[in-house]
Amino acid sequence: MQGARVIKLAETEVVQLGAGSNYRLIVGDHAGTTPVRTGIQTCEAGYVVPVHCHPYMEFIHVLEGALEIWMEAAPDETVVLRRGDTIEIQPEAWHGFRVHGDETARLLGTHVSPRRIVTYKSGVKVDARGFRT
Repeated sequence: MQGARVIKLAETEVVQLGAGSNYRLIVGDHAGTTPVRTGIQTCEAGYVVPVHCHPYMEFIHVLEGALEIWMEAAPDETVVLRRGDTIEIQPEAWHGFRVHGDETARLLGTHVSPRRIVTYKSGVKVDARGFRT
C-alpha cells in the first residue's frame, strides 16, 4: 500500500519477557526508525512487572483481562485497569504492574520514543533492545 504499512500481528517476532509473558513489537524497530513504538504484551495470571521507569511518556491500554498498576511514589495507591482502560505514565515515573485476577491480560503499550529504554529498580538486566533477560 502506497503511503501506508500493514503490520500483521501473526507475523511479528515473539519476545519472552520472563516466565509468563511475551511481547510483540508492532510499530517501530530496534533501529529507532519511527517516532513511537507500540507493542502487545500478553501476561499470564500471576505475572508481575518489577518497578521500572522510562525517560519518556508511556501509555498502557488494556485489551483483555485486568492489570493492577502502582507508582513507586504512592505504592499503597493502586489502580485496576480493565478492558478498554488506559493509563498515561509520565517520564521518569517509577511504576510496576501485575495481572489482576486469574485471566490472561493483553495490553497495548505505546512508548513515545524511537527506542525502548527501560531502567528497573531491582537491577533486572535488559538486553540491547530494552527487554528483560
